[in-house]
Amino acid sequence: MESPRGTTGIPQASSRRADPAIRFGPFTLDFDTRQLTRDGREVHLAPKAFDLLAMLVTERPKVLSKTVLQERLWPGTFVAEANLSNLVAEIREALGDQARAPLLIRTAHRFGYAFCGDAIAQPSSPEAGSARPACWLEWERRRFPLLPGEHVIGRDPDVEIRLDASTVSRRHARLVVTTEGTMLEDFGSKNGTFRGSEPVTSPIQLADGDAIRIGSLLLSFHVSGAVMSTDTQVRPAL
Repeated sequence: MESPRGTTGIPQASSRRADPAIRFGPFTLDFDTRQLTRDGREVHLAPKAFDLLAMLVTERPKVLSKTVLQERLWPGTFVAEANLSNLVAEIREALGDQARAPLLIRTAHRFGYAFCGDAIAQPSSPEAGSARPACWLEWERRRFPLLPGEHVIGRDPDVEIRLDASTVSRRHARLVVTTEGTMLEDFGSKNGTFRGSEPVTSPIQLADGDAIRIGSLLLSFHVSGAVMSTDTQVRPAL
């Protein structure tokens, strides 16, 4: 056995995992929020792909065998080896890495994989904690962290929260996050912005659990604690 495992098969916290996040290049892997971000913007990974990347980064530069990785990711279940290679391919695509000239994920031929990049652990500190997102948006399996400031929602590639759907305007709406709360404002979009069934015609303050419709897409707003708002009433979804 190459490292301690819990009942889920995913590695338990080690001395290296005492740090809540690890940075490598423009990327940050946050274990607490289960997010991979690049320059502050989330890079989507499937849950198993995130678990695999977390294992490789945590145990860098050690090579983990395919057998061990499969046992941890799918404990007690037989899966084809292609499932593991597909996860590695997903991670490489997300990181912009290449199998033949790896900068981050190295293949040990006929054995397994290892993280081969330079990485820096980010220790917990008051300064780091104040910069962590206190709220976020969720759409399907994607999460958009919301740091203090303005976040434009739309179809345009340059906006902070990009939703690529025909019913979403290029600059559809915006969220403004402050210590007082989070405000939602429509930008005169063609298909409208709604909180629950209520159309957003002027800036409104959001509460934890609010359902938000952007065009035809349904999202949800979440607050990690009482820092942003004391109103935790869940508003009905459409």
